Amino acid sequence: MTSKQQDIKAFAFKTKAMLLGMEQKVQSAKKRELMYWYLASRGVPKSLHCLCLKLAEEYAVNAMARSCLPPPEHVSRLADTSFNHIVLLTDNVLAASVVISSTVENAANPEKLVFHIVTDKKTYSPMHAWFATNTLKSVVVEVKGLHQYDWSQEVNVGVKQMLEIHHLICSHYYNNLKENDLDYGGEHQNFLEALSPSCLSLMNHLRIYIPELFPELNKIVFLDDDVVVQHDISSLWTLDLNGKIVGAVVDSWCGENCCPGRKYKDYLNFSHPVIPSHLDQDSCAWLSGMNIFDLEAWRRSNITSSYHKWLKLSLNSGFTLWQPGVLPPSLLAFQGHVHPIDPLWQVAGLGYRSSSAGGQILEAAAVLHFNGPAKPWLEIGSPEVRSLWSRHVNFSNSFIQKCRVLH
Repeated sequence: MTSKQQDIKAFAFKTKAMLLGMEQKVQSAKKRELMYWYLASRGVPKSLHCLCLKLAEEYAVNAMARSCLPPPEHVSRLADTSFNHIVLLTDNVLAASVVISSTVENAANPEKLVFHIVTDKKTYSPMHAWFATNTLKSVVVEVKGLHQYDWSQEVNVGVKQMLEIHHLICSHYYNNLKENDLDYGGEHQNFLEALSPSCLSLMNHLRIYIPELFPELNKIVFLDDDVVVQHDISSLWTLDLNGKIVGAVVDSWCGENCCPGRKYKDYLNFSHPVIPSHLDQDSCAWLSGMNIFDLEAWRRSNITSSYHKWLKLSLNSGFTLWQPGVLPPSLLAFQGHVHPIDPLWQVAGLGYRSSSAGGQILEAAAVLHFNGPAKPWLEIGSPEVRSLWSRHVNFSNSFIQKCRVLH
């Protein structure tokens, strides 16, 4: 300034402009990095792809890998309501193995557990091979492919329409996602959910058809494949839902002014007149990932038809009713049918970069949910919490070793 004989005012304006330019570059780099982080979650690690190929080969050449699941002497348990039934909808063999092994390891009475795994056609062989060759003592595991269901024409049409609309919603946000969308903070960052693989996952959206998948069951615990169970969950089956259809964590362990997940306004567009005005946009949305469902009450209700009604309304509104994802239409369809359960049944958000849950809360939680892009089987997963999941991986398994899973 002295050498060029500039006045202080001009120097101040120039310095401010330089600082503002650098700040914009930093913010732009952060936005791109966040988008790349979401995009990274769409990939399948080479080790998991290897694991599926090895298991599919094992299914083809090893008769034991094709053995009946469950064994004939335990088939009657699949519809026996005196047992505790757990449902998983997944196409991830490693994740399913962790869910089941962690649940069994912490169960007070594992012989009472019956696991029902529903998967797609391409994953059926490796999934079946894994659980046929890695049997768990006294535990019943059923693996069923979607191609093995004989659904009515009405259900088939409903599933097809549901998937088409969800695909259109995700494609709408994905195709319109630009860097400018992130300029306004958290609200627009929710659009990044369109980059999440769960947005287009067939298995993720099929949960609305659980009553049709299991017509002989009356009460089940549903677990996502990105959870790990840390304590005995048997008391969930004796939980009184007070006439409601779903038991879910709604309130938070962190007090009155925070939520265990997100608020309704983070999912729904309350500026649209179609969204019910009686909903409190600042109230906490219930958590998926670990839920207890009363299937008898569900069948007596119009939940599934209401879900489809909301999907069609979203289609007709130009996809402006909610953010992309499987939960928003479920929040609307299940409105008034949710029974709050103890907050420590589930701690969620471990697949995001920042979690407010401390060590004591993580230890006390019955179920940890790695919802978010950073799944524990991905390299982008947080090392701080990844070990809580990976300790349940069977590293002694020969296929795990050959494919160098999590190495």
